[in-house]
This record gives sequence, C-alpha cells and structure tokens, in this order.
Amino acid sequence: MRSFVPNGLARAAVRFKPASFAGTFVALMMSALIVSACGILLETGVRASVPPERYAKAPVVAAADQYARFVTGSGDSRSESADPLPDTARVDAALADKVARVHGVEAAVPDFTFPVLQGDGVLTGHGWGSHAFTGAVLTSGVAPRTGEVVLAASGERADVGDTVTLETAIGRADFRVSGLAKAGSGDAAEGAVAWFADARSPALAGHPGKADAIAVLAKDGTDADVLASGVKKALAGSGAEVRTGDGRGAVEDRGLWYAKEMLTGLGGSFGGIAATVAVFTASGTVALSVAQRAREFALLRAVGATPRQIRRAVAAEAVLVAPLAGLLGCLPGIGLAHWWFGQLKDRGAIPDAVELQVSWIPLVVAVGTGLLTALGAGWAAGRRPSKIKPGQALAEASVERLRPGVIRILLGLGALVGGGFLTVVAARSAGDDAANAALGVVMLFMLAVALLGPLVARLCAALFGLALSAGDASASLAAANSRTNARRLASAITPIVLAMAFASTLVFMHTSESHVAAEQLRAGVTADHVVTDPAGLPIDAAARATRAPGVDAAVGLLETQVLVPVGSGGDRWLQGSSTQGISGSGEQLARVQDLDVRGGSLDRIGKGRIAIDKTLATSAKVGVGDKLPLYLPDGTRTSPEVVAVYGRGLGLAAVTMDRASLAPHVTSPFDSTLLIRGGNAKALASLGEVTDASGYAVEQNTDRELNAWANYTMAAVLGGFAAVAAANTLVMTVLDRRRELGTLRLIGSTRRQVMRMLRWEGLLVALAGIALGTAIAAATLIPMMRGLTGEGPYVPPLVYAAFAGGAVALGLLAVTLPARAALRR
Repeated sequence: MRSFVPNGLARAAVRFKPASFAGTFVALMMSALIVSACGILLETGVRASVPPERYAKAPVVAAADQYARFVTGSGDSRSESADPLPDTARVDAALADKVARVHGVEAAVPDFTFPVLQGDGVLTGHGWGSHAFTGAVLTSGVAPRTGEVVLAASGERADVGDTVTLETAIGRADFRVSGLAKAGSGDAAEGAVAWFADARSPALAGHPGKADAIAVLAKDGTDADVLASGVKKALAGSGAEVRTGDGRGAVEDRGLWYAKEMLTGLGGSFGGIAATVAVFTASGTVALSVAQRAREFALLRAVGATPRQIRRAVAAEAVLVAPLAGLLGCLPGIGLAHWWFGQLKDRGAIPDAVELQVSWIPLVVAVGTGLLTALGAGWAAGRRPSKIKPGQALAEASVERLRPGVIRILLGLGALVGGGFLTVVAARSAGDDAANAALGVVMLFMLAVALLGPLVARLCAALFGLALSAGDASASLAAANSRTNARRLASAITPIVLAMAFASTLVFMHTSESHVAAEQLRAGVTADHVVTDPAGLPIDAAARATRAPGVDAAVGLLETQVLVPVGSGGDRWLQGSSTQGISGSGEQLARVQDLDVRGGSLDRIGKGRIAIDKTLATSAKVGVGDKLPLYLPDGTRTSPEVVAVYGRGLGLAAVTMDRASLAPHVTSPFDSTLLIRGGNAKALASLGEVTDASGYAVEQNTDRELNAWANYTMAAVLGGFAAVAAANTLVMTVLDRRRELGTLRLIGSTRRQVMRMLRWEGLLVALAGIALGTAIAAATLIPMMRGLTGEGPYVPPLVYAAFAGGAVALGLLAVTLPARAALRR
C-alpha cells in the first residue's frame, strides 16, 4: 500500500501539469457518473417492491407464479430462465377450501378482478366475498346472488331493484341491482366498481374455476409467518406461491414484474455496455496523460530516478485524482438516475409506488472502478518509460514510436477478426440471434480501433492527408503533423468513433424497425374501416358490424403477447411475440388484412392451429406443418401446429390464432380492434371510434414512436459521454502542444496560420472518426436489420447529417477554443 501513498513527484506533477490532470479528472468523473447512474437503476430493479393496497388486510396471499420458467440443457449445463408473463396466471379457486382448513385461518377468500362494460364506461368487477379484506360495506340492499350485482354508491348508475345491462366475458346480459356499497380502502384506486356473486364471478371473468389469488385472513393472535408456513404446506404441489409483506403488493400490481425486468436490464445490460465504454474511454485519457509526460519521466530517469519510483509516482497520481473525481461524478450520477427513473415513471413503465433506491453500494463501485481504471491504465502506460534505459527514454520522448507493441497489435487483430466473424454470423442469423451477434460486432470493432489506434490513425492521416497536401501551407503542415503524431491523433479519434458508432447504432436500429413496421402496417391493413375503443369493443361487435348495410366482412382482433422459445441448442430463450386472436375465419381475415402469406394457408387457422411471421419461424426453427411450443399469456403451455407463415409480422402481429383459443388466457376478453370491409362509417359509429386504414396506421405509428424514447435516451447517454470524452481529449492534446505552437510563432508563422493548421487537424480528426464510426455502425446494423426485418437499415438523411455535423463542430470547437487561449500567452 505504501506505493500508492502520494509522494513528492506525484504532488508536484499535479501542481505543475494541471492541464493533463484536468483532462484525466473529467474523464474519471464522467466514468463515475455513468457507472453510478446505471448501478442505482440496477439496484432499484433488484430491490423494487410495492406495498399492498388491495391485500393490505390479508396477512397472507396465495397466487400463481407470474413467471414463465424455461429450462435449457441438462446435468451440469442445465439452466433455468424466468420471464414475466404477458398476463395474469391464476390459481384453482377450489384451493381456497384447503387453505380454509389450515390452523389459524379465519377465512380464505378467492379473489376475482375483471373488466365489465356498461354503455360507454368501464367498471372493475369483483366477487362480493372480497369485501372481507377490502373493507367494502353495503349502504343499502343485500349481497348479490346469481344474476345480480352490487354497484358502488359513489358512482350510482341505478337504484336497488333496477336492472342494468352489462357486458362481461360471456356476453351482454341484464343484472338486477341487489344493493349499493361504499368501496373499501382496497378498492379505492379502481374507479367504478361492481360486485357479483362469488359462485358466478369466475365465469363472468372468462376463467371458470380460476381465481386471481386467494386472500387469507388470520384469526386473532395468529402470527403471519406461522400462518404462511401452514398455508404453504397445504398448497404444496399445487403450483401456488405464498406471499406476505410487500410480496402481496406484487400480486396485485403486475406492473412491478415488468418494472423490475426493465430496470435490471437497463442497469445491467445497458449499464454494462455503458460502464465498459466509460472505463474504456477513461483508460485512454489516463494513458494519454501519462504519455504526454514521457519527456518528464525520461528526464527523471536520467537524473537517477528508479523504475520503481516512476511507477509509484504514476500510481500515486491516480490515488490523488481518481477518488475525488469519482465522488464528484457520483453527484450528477444520482441526478441522472433520478431523472431517468422519473421519466420512466411518468411514461407508466414503473408503478407509482416504486421508489428509487440510492445506497452506498453503486457509489462505492463507481469510485472504485474509477480508481482501478486509473491505476491500471497508468501502470500500462508508464510501464515502458519506467523500464527502458534513460537515453532510450529521452529519444522516444522526442520522436514517437512508429508502431504499437506486438501484444497490442495481436490483440487488436484478434478483435478485428472476431468482429468480422460475428458480422458473418449475424448476416446468417435471424431475429434476436442476429441482434445478439450484432452487439458483439460493435464492441469488438470498437476494441480493435482502440488497440490498433496508432496504425488506424496513420492510415486515416495518409488518406485524408492526400487532400490536405494539395492545399495551402497550413493544410500541408496539418497533414504532416497527423502522420508524424499518430498516437496523439488516435487518442482524439477513438472517442468520436465511439460517439458516432453507438449513437448511430441505437438510433438507426429504431428508425429501421419503425420504417419497416410502418410500411407493413400500411400495406397490411386492407379494411375500409377500423373501429377501436381503448376500453374494449363489445363482445358481439363483429357480429353487429356484419349486420350493418354494405358490410362484406368484419373481423375482431384480441391483441396480446405470447412467449416463444427461440434460438438453437443450449442457447435458447423466451421471446415475447405480439399476437392477435381473430374472431372470424382465416378466409375472412384475408379480406381485411394482407399478412403477405409465404407458405401454407390462413384458412386452416383454428383450434390448435396458428400462423406465424417468417422471422419468428426462422428464430424458432419451425415451418409449415411443425409444432411450435409456446406459453400463452397466462403461462399455459401449448404446442399448436403452424399452418401458415407470413411476411408482415413486424407491422401487424407475429402470431395469428383463433380468438376462442386465446380469450380464456387473458384478463380482458374485449377486442381492441375491429377490421371491416364495406359499409359506411356512420352506420358503424355506435361500435366505437371509426377511422380508415391510413388513420389507423398513423395512430399505431404514434404509439410506436413513444416507445423510441428509451433508445434515444440510451443513445444520448452514450453519445453524450463519448462526445465529452472526445472534446476532453482534444483539449488535452492542444494544451500539451503549447511549446510546439510557440515554436511555430517564433519561426514566423502568423497566429492565423497556426489556427488554420489546428482547424485542419480538428477537421481531419472529426472526419476520420465519422468515417470509422459509420463503418462500424453499418457493419452492425446491416446484418442486424436483415435478420430482424429482412431489409437493410433505414437512415434518415437529416438525422445522420446532424450526427456528422455535431462531430465536425465538436472537433473544431474543441481545438479552436484551447488553441486561442494557448496562443495568447
């Protein structure tokens, strides 16, 4: 540890070379910002919980596992993944009888929650038995029996004894109002509520014999943990999970499952990439700072400093700078995490009750990462100046080495070959296989650029220098400087390549998918009219539309997701696939929706038979006539036969199946969309909001654009960090050249000529970074988009021009401003 204690050399270096250490400080601070922000989001995802509201008075709740468990491999290679289900998994309502016999149980109440339509409004339906734990009380009338309903007194739509018409999963029916009730604390957040007879509720919900959960009430003096243990024994082997504490909140708020997965993915997967980039960039800046002081190290060796003293000085400098930079970087990192978390909450991706978790763990990791980065990069950069002979050190400090070390070249070539190999793999893959391989492409090519930086920079300087050599004296001098100082040029180019490659990949990945999806949607919806309703369309909407004058075909769409195993061998996972359940036949569907069938026939869609998109078929390794194993929205496993493969799944739906097979496995039984051929809009207005195919396409594209926010934010975080790193590096290189710039002025160069030379160098750096970043983004996007969409990437010219223009402006400003300050002295 004594080697890390700041010595006189380290303190003097920090005091007399502030420009180099200011750049290192900024790089390490930005690194801590990224690492701490992503770490806070990751920790929040791991620890996120929701306090119970509906089940607050039930100390124990039994519910089904809300994850799909997928096992791959066997023996030592066996692994299990867990993915949140698209909809609620339910338990056998008869299990309540078993639970009721457990010692200490006062009552075991099956709970049912389902949507009910009344005219233009939506009610939340429950079994009346839930009043025992929610606190709902009758204000008039009696509890409901079969064919009766109790309505909330606060939103009275009828009096006791009246008859109301309601729509449930079994259709439209009349119910006698048996009573009015005041909603309890467990019903407070649900708006208008309706209570039905417990015996009839499962059928009305569309899930006969099933309950959303079983709320367990305890007798006085019964300990919750003891009660939970007894319930768990009673339900052993049933598949039900027993929850207490905040675990009850997760049962009633399904959004928590997706929030946890999203936050852990954001903080873990994206955070891992962002942290790697941050550490990678900070390492380059630290190495540049050490390399800029090669002359000082050589002089120290010449006057008697030992290699150990040089290494200790470099390590001590890291100890002086890194911890403070890390601590200061954590403050905006906490702010970034708060902003990001708040934006996700505002967009409904995170339940309101979830709070951001800020502890010491991610902050210590961020500071420690910065310190280790500074120590490692400083050790690697200072290793050669501390080892070689003093005379050789002085010579190398005066003239740059022509090439990097052999190990560095071999590693760089390995990364280049690996990136090329993954490019070929991605080009031959489809779906998520292509996307996963393409992610490796961008990382490996970036690593290759960093390791082979001096060679790449010299090549870029030679190519771009041909054009500069034909210019005036300032341009020729800029070309000569770039060729001679390739290491310095590489340090400036690498961050711009990072910014260009990552921002282009993240943004153009979304624009490409959205472009193809929009085209498929426009071409795929051939209906004359599209009827939608956010609350859901009536159960018989398709039948009523068919009876309207002039209507030739009407097909309702029940939209949800299923989980499909994709991949190959031991590398398989569950992929969420958009699904539409159709109310009519495949022949009727073909009259209102053109799925672009590539094989098989839609006419065969029915019970146990589905049609799927070609990309999904490729990812799942199935074709027409094969069985496709999948998980329905509530986790039910099934293996329907694939009877057709089509090409417009990205814009429409990846899976098409009959509605009757899908409806029992979703919470809302009401179609969200109705496609109609023929007829007129006025006659259909009573069913919902009527638009044409083009209007419907615009609405769907608007929804898709809202989902782009996450991609753009990630691009802004990574691109912004890389841009700051690029500006920081350019400023460091210019300020380190004050002696060189002063010499140019002494031999007769005017201030204007020197500034023009620096602008040419800044332009060369920016153009080289743009060219390399674009090449890496293209190598990533082309195979990825071919696999995901079957088409090449879509690059909006104005967006690309903005990226390139920003890189050029950054390069010129980061060179011009410090150069003016240096030339004033």
